[in-house]
Amino acid sequence: MDREQCLGLLQTVRVGRLVFTEDALPAVQPVNFRLYRGQVVIRVAGGAKLAAATGNIVVAFQADELDPDLRTGWSVTVVGHANLITDVAELVDVAGTWLQPWVDGRRDHFIRVQTQKVTGRRLHAPLAATA
Repeated sequence: MDREQCLGLLQTVRVGRLVFTEDALPAVQPVNFRLYRGQVVIRVAGGAKLAAATGNIVVAFQADELDPDLRTGWSVTVVGHANLITDVAELVDVAGTWLQPWVDGRRDHFIRVQTQKVTGRRLHAPLAATA
């Protein structure tokens, strides 16, 4: 799939996985997200995800939609620098109701994952063998 197809698929789901480094080890956490101006935006409370963003480090983000009964679906992975959104006008824009957290508690920070590398694949069940 090309970049535009991958980004289009990301617009159809709301949960993905953020992959980053925590204490020198890989960490993966489910997050709700939105695409905003072609970038992945995640709302966080703080902690390791916020630390990753303030360090402008490279992270990965993955989202998918799978149908185990039909054995079909797709998966998209984004790799890019993560940074904290600090521009006031941009914060006002992303802080609207369109990105409400799924879990209780305050989530006052917004992380942008730049879509520097975007890859994806569609998954299909193998064709039935014909005799």
